[in-house]
Amino acid sequence: MERATFAAGCFWGVEEAFRTLDGVLETAVGYMGGNTENPTYQQVCTGETGHAEVVDLRFDPERISYAQLLEVFWAKHNPTSLNFQGWDVGTQYRSAIFCHTEEQRQIAADSKAALEKSGKYQGPVVTEITPAGPFWRAEEYHQQYVLKNRPGCRGG
Repeated sequence: MERATFAAGCFWGVEEAFRTLDGVLETAVGYMGGNTENPTYQQVCTGETGHAEVVDLRFDPERISYAQLLEVFWAKHNPTSLNFQGWDVGTQYRSAIFCHTEEQRQIAADSKAALEKSGKYQGPVVTEITPAGPFWRAEEYHQQYVLKNRPGCRGG
C-alpha cells in the first residue's frame, strides 16, 4: 500500500472522485502544507494557517498507479487557478501535489510538464509540487461528506 496527497479545491468532491476508484483503499480529508499544528476547519478557512484542504489516500499500486491518480487529479480541477476553485477562494483551495517519495515527485513533475505542453490550458499550470508534511485529519463531519450527505452525487 502506498500513500498520495492532493489539494484541488474543496476537499469534499475531490475525496469522492478518488474514493470511488478501483485500487484506492482508503481516503481521508484534512489539511497539509501550513504552519499550524492540528488546525481546525475554522482556522484553515481564515487562510492564515498556510494549510491547503487535501485528500490523503492509500492505494494499491498493483491496481492503480500514481500516474493514474494524477490523471484524476488533473481532471478534477482547474490547475491554472491560483488560490481558487469555482466559488472557493483562498490559499487553502490551491492546487498542490504533496509528494511522499522522490519517485512521486518525479512522476508529478513529468505529468505537470506534459499537461503544460499539451496546450489544454492557455495559462500556466500553477500547481505546487512539494514534499508532504504532517497531515492533519479534518473534523469527522467532513469525512466522506458527499457519500454521507448527497449519495449518488459525484461532487465537484
